[in-house]
Amino acid sequence: MMQHAWDGYAKHAWGKNEVRPVSLRGHTSSIFGSASMGASIVDSLDTLYIMGMMEEYEKARDWVESDLDFNKMSGDISVFETNIRYVGGLLSAFALTGDNLFRDKAQHVADKLLPAFKSPTGIPFALINMRTGSAKNYGWASGGSSILSEFGTLHMEFAYLSDVTGDPVYKNAVERVRTAVQNAARPRKLYPNYLNPKTGKWGQQHTSMGALGDSFYEYLLKEWLRSGKTDNIAKDMFDEAATDIENELVKTSASGLVYFAEQKYGKVEHKMDHLACFGAGMYGLAAHEEQDENSARWMEIAKGITNTCHESYDRSDTKLGPEAFRFTEAVEARAMKANERYYILRPETFESYFILWRLTHDQKYRDWGWEAVQALETNCKAPGGYSGIKNVYQADAIKDDVQQSFFLAESLKYLYLLFSDDDLLSLDEWVLNTEAHPLPIKGHNKLYRSSDDNADSGAIKAKKSDILAASADAVLLH
Repeated sequence: MMQHAWDGYAKHAWGKNEVRPVSLRGHTSSIFGSASMGASIVDSLDTLYIMGMMEEYEKARDWVESDLDFNKMSGDISVFETNIRYVGGLLSAFALTGDNLFRDKAQHVADKLLPAFKSPTGIPFALINMRTGSAKNYGWASGGSSILSEFGTLHMEFAYLSDVTGDPVYKNAVERVRTAVQNAARPRKLYPNYLNPKTGKWGQQHTSMGALGDSFYEYLLKEWLRSGKTDNIAKDMFDEAATDIENELVKTSASGLVYFAEQKYGKVEHKMDHLACFGAGMYGLAAHEEQDENSARWMEIAKGITNTCHESYDRSDTKLGPEAFRFTEAVEARAMKANERYYILRPETFESYFILWRLTHDQKYRDWGWEAVQALETNCKAPGGYSGIKNVYQADAIKDDVQQSFFLAESLKYLYLLFSDDDLLSLDEWVLNTEAHPLPIKGHNKLYRSSDDNADSGAIKAKKSDILAASADAVLLH
């Protein structure tokens, strides 16, 4: 599947951000606009490498070396998406290979993002113009606010970048963000999805484990893990937030399905985004790593949410899950609105299958993953890759003609890892960012490659021949 997805992109959209796999051309209205910034190339680097597709990996590396230049970027682009896909993807490739090209390119991209942090609070704006350095927020976002899931999903990449470059500016930027979040008094226990970067005050009182909220919580847990469990502020913030979500938002339907509801101004909405399906893996990972009085309950939440997300797939005609699903007296785990019935190759359910498989080795998670593989082949495969579909409740669903870059970065990687041995990207050594780019765990992974480690031996000079040896050394090629 990765070969087919990559070949379609390479043949029909090389250098563009994504491919339109039905009409066989580049996709130019994506989140990164019309500039040819190779989002699919950077997002695919570590997947190609982990799968041992070295010829394709070499082609991708050569493009990064010769063509990845954010000085050419025009228009306003997302700070969050650029961080998780480009900075994260490049840092992951650096950790896996030791090739300094990737570290230097990650630093180049991060440097272009830094002006977005120039707000009175240090909370970054959502959009930045790469040419001018001017930054702003989305017009629709609660009176000029920044979005929780966006400014809360920078810490892992920026902290690791400081470690591998020796430059503290990146870590300092995200620590200032965290301080601002801690200092903003919450109207209720839960974190609202919006925070004003100028005033430091929360915006609309809307809390969600799906869109606008999701990866903020994920990164509190994962930064504690990435730091080798030394960042106890992150852990304390996570434990408090996860407990509040458990008490306020975790609900059980009439038939026993566990789900994350949303809350608006204190009122519960019984709707769950596909995006929130990652939360099962997050609670499972927390239960496994913390081993405390919360662990048994949180593992039950993890199993329950994973089951519900599978049900959202199983209750559709295509066996693929809708963008959002609802719980009423009449309907459970089904989309009820026309604009919630689409599936754009999202990975979150597969992510939780993978993590729950690694933690429990319960065969059903592999069985569910295989159902998804077959559903993708049946409904999403197109001549030039894989396409999202517009209605999961129609057997011959219309394709949306976009192969999202995260399909190669996340969906296929999680499915591949679900069927791989546990020592391939061991969860004891790696933590995956919200775009599924693996970052090494400090003190537990010899591929961490901090600047301190390199100081005595000089810079790692990774030739292409060395990269193959390094991958075998990391048990990444079978």
